[in-house]
Amino acid sequence: MAKRRPSGDGMVRKRDDGRWEGRIVVGHKENGEPLFRHVYAKTQKDLLDKLHQSIESYRDVELTEDSRMTLGEWLDRWLEEYKAGTIRASTLSGYRRYIDSYIKPQLGHKQISLITTQDIQRMYRRLKKEGRINDHPEYGHQLSDSMVHHIHSLLHEAMKDAVQAHIIPKNPTEGATAPKANYKPKQILTNKELDAFMEAIQKDDVWRDFFYTELTTGLRRGEICGLMWEDFDEACGTLKVSRTLHSRKKGEYTVGETKTGQGMRTIILPKSTADVLRRRKAGSISQWIFPNPVKPEDPVDPSSAYHHMKTLLKRAGLPSIRFHDLRHTFATHALTSGVDAKTLSGILGHTNASFTLDTYTHVTSDMQKQASGIVGGFMEDLFGKELKPWQENESPAREP
Repeated sequence: MAKRRPSGDGMVRKRDDGRWEGRIVVGHKENGEPLFRHVYAKTQKDLLDKLHQSIESYRDVELTEDSRMTLGEWLDRWLEEYKAGTIRASTLSGYRRYIDSYIKPQLGHKQISLITTQDIQRMYRRLKKEGRINDHPEYGHQLSDSMVHHIHSLLHEAMKDAVQAHIIPKNPTEGATAPKANYKPKQILTNKELDAFMEAIQKDDVWRDFFYTELTTGLRRGEICGLMWEDFDEACGTLKVSRTLHSRKKGEYTVGETKTGQGMRTIILPKSTADVLRRRKAGSISQWIFPNPVKPEDPVDPSSAYHHMKTLLKRAGLPSIRFHDLRHTFATHALTSGVDAKTLSGILGHTNASFTLDTYTHVTSDMQKQASGIVGGFMEDLFGKELKPWQENESPAREP
């Protein structure tokens, strides 16, 4: 006599291979036919436990037929239909590189609706241990925590949109733990080092104006390379920052928008910088403020600017800092010289002043200490040095 199936399940059977199989409806195709989620177990009891878990997971979920696509197929669609046209071309290219190089080799072949949090967690662990494509002399094939964190952020966003599109029941990245981004600490040129760097650039007729402008404005590398003479108001001494130049690809440069909305800005130049640009404009034969030294109809290549900075630093016997650290150097010296965070935020093109303060906490903490000394000084002047705080010697008088 055959065993009776549990009451009310209606979708449980024992297979010829001895395993138990169950299924639940998780959605419908365009023609109305149901989409099933199949569950397998060695025993009937284990199967029922899995079925109940699946029923809870898919409660109030109505998936579409697209839930059968692979993760790789969804990510391709996500880039094309969700991200293209909404983010900068360089950002889109970076997303594509992360997907093709790191995510697809690990999970791209798997059906997206079957990917679990455990799958995601295992992928992060493998990427951290051996995800780097090219062997690094120091790290081997290990990916940095920051890189894995970026991959997690991208995948989380893509999976969130998949939930909204009824392709998966829940976002499997939400339960996964990604390493925290461990960005390299900022390196700032000290006053002495800055003097040495300035001395080095003064001897370089080709790059002198470029690096002097960078050190007195704190522009991002792509921003300074993308400057055109139409951006410079010679009479007012102002500079409009309205574009970013990306490295040459396939024989052409890519010009995009600034990094943020606040990146579109007009800054008042120091008099010395405005004078440098005025003299430079008088002898210019290019539309670019800083053209390619060999081919003036083109802008200076951001990669060339980076490599020449390294040459100047080495020539001056200075630490091998990043180009972005010139921006940090400008901001740090501006704050310590008394420029307020709100004004500096506008010059740098930050989203708001609080971001500027968070970015340069190493400076603002020292400024707070200096401020406390100033406050203490004028309080002593106000009340007199002989007046001691009452809590040192006696309690304040009580009211009767």
